[in-house]
Amino acid sequence: MGVELLLVAATVSRLANPEIHLAAYGGVVFPLSLLIEAPIIMFLVASTALCKDWPAYRLMRNFILTLGGCLTLLHVVLAFTPLYSVVIETLLGAPESIWEPARMGLQMMTPWTMAIAVRRFWQGLIIRGGKTRLVGVGTLIRLAVSASVLLVGLLMVSISGVIVATAALSAGVIAEAGFMFWCVRPLVRGLQQNHPVAEHPLTLQRLSRFYWPLALTPLITLATISIGSAAISRMPRALDSLAVWPVLGGLTFMFRSVGIAVQEVVVTFSDRSEFFRPLKQFVWLVSLGASGTLVLIAATPLSVIWFESVAALSSELAALASTALWMAVILPALSPWESYFQGELVYRGATTYVTQAVSLYLLGSSSLLFLGVVYGQITGLYVGVAATLTGISVQMWWLRKHSHNMGRMTVSRIKGSSGISG
Repeated sequence: MGVELLLVAATVSRLANPEIHLAAYGGVVFPLSLLIEAPIIMFLVASTALCKDWPAYRLMRNFILTLGGCLTLLHVVLAFTPLYSVVIETLLGAPESIWEPARMGLQMMTPWTMAIAVRRFWQGLIIRGGKTRLVGVGTLIRLAVSASVLLVGLLMVSISGVIVATAALSAGVIAEAGFMFWCVRPLVRGLQQNHPVAEHPLTLQRLSRFYWPLALTPLITLATISIGSAAISRMPRALDSLAVWPVLGGLTFMFRSVGIAVQEVVVTFSDRSEFFRPLKQFVWLVSLGASGTLVLIAATPLSVIWFESVAALSSELAALASTALWMAVILPALSPWESYFQGELVYRGATTYVTQAVSLYLLGSSSLLFLGVVYGQITGLYVGVAATLTGISVQMWWLRKHSHNMGRMTVSRIKGSSGISG
């Protein structure tokens, strides 16, 4: 998925008016599309944790189809009605040159939300069934389809960059969702044929209590992307910063992404104590390896090669991106630990702490963005990266604090029930 974002940015950079279309895609279309689909992002971990039998499957299937349909309707209203002008012009304050390209791109992203919804539901079931390899295969299929659409856009030349980008993203996720549906059918048949009565059956009330705090987590996180775009639009070098933002974000996300899946691993194996030590060792390995590799890129000519030759940025924009990359090298080291602590809390059902942590992320990052707008002397891209670092640091501190507290409570209960004294 990280590679997909890089390919999209590199393709748009090679088409007409790259600064405008990169800014439209990275500053408006992608952040808003992510914000709309945010409530369904965490359904993967919910499916992994709760989809244990046939009644639970049916309840969660109906829940995600309803939620995905409502969010798709919201996307349509935003992309095809006058509400668009209110959001883009008034709330985001985006530069006038990107208004129309961004509208067309947002309209092309209409299938995105529902495809993501059903895909993540089925992926959770596949992970729970121990067939994680199929998730990787599905991602490769998505990448192949997206890359094919991008290649066609490059060869045709006449199609605008934001249309090529959004068509590629939509086609890729639809193809991946189709593959997940094909893979999940044997698991669904197994649930249907063998469904003993659960001691504590999943109900809509229990699902809602478990899931809605999780749903707020990416919603708040992704809201900060839109807030960041709005803030950057009001700082020095706004268009340049918005154009570089998706390119830099794609590169850092590729290294951050290796730690994101740690959450599902923790949820899956937290009931097996023998995995505790090797799992922490693995998280350390991922953390240091991901950030170490990004430091290597930032410290060598690889950064210039990447931003100028691969991403096809102008030398001026490449210099801006290379400087900001130094600020972002720590991000991949934080992601696996954030996922680790969050996974422990999700496993224990303490999803409220996850919501509290991401609220602190919003507070920390927004505060720095606000100061950047008020001061008005620092390039928007640099303030955006600094705000992201601030938010993630505060969020991870809160997750770690409560994860450790709950861990100590669990150990105390075990000792108490077994008659072991401290």
